[in-house]
Amino acid sequence: MGHGGNVIAELTADHREVEELFDKVEAIPPGDPRRRKVVDEFTIELVRHSVAEEEYLYPAVREYVPGGGALADKELADHAAVERLLKELEGMEATDVRFDGLVGRVVSEVKQHVADEERNLFPALGGACSAEELDSLGDKVRTAKKLAPTRPHPSAPDTPPANKLLAPGAGLVDRARDLVSGRGRS
Repeated sequence: MGHGGNVIAELTADHREVEELFDKVEAIPPGDPRRRKVVDEFTIELVRHSVAEEEYLYPAVREYVPGGGALADKELADHAAVERLLKELEGMEATDVRFDGLVGRVVSEVKQHVADEERNLFPALGGACSAEELDSLGDKVRTAKKLAPTRPHPSAPDTPPANKLLAPGAGLVDRARDLVSGRGRS
């Protein structure tokens, strides 16, 4: 979390981190309780990343990219679908018969979303914004990830201004829960 650079570099680095966690979970045999810990790790990263994108990336896409509203709406729909899957996985034991299927669906959905962002959205934003605007967005995204929730909240607002008002409070509660439970600690 917090790689530095402009928004595109920051979010692309996040994508690679999550892909590494996907590889890690896929290397552990189905039903193995260690899969739960890795799923918690990628859930934390995905939620932080998604909240930051919803707070800053997608509003910028709407503002700067021609046809950006439709692009942003599609990405928000992708986030909502993944967040529902993550919520379903939350608290589920790795030995649950549904666990591995849900993990596979999350991995598949996120990989498709990442490919779409990197192939379409990032180049469009990069072509529409100045280097200074992209750097400023990168700083905002890094700050947002530090305050973001670490657990899925599918019913929370995903557009400004409500998401910017509510996410830090949810993040505080989530981090307190994680501290008490030990969730997300390697």
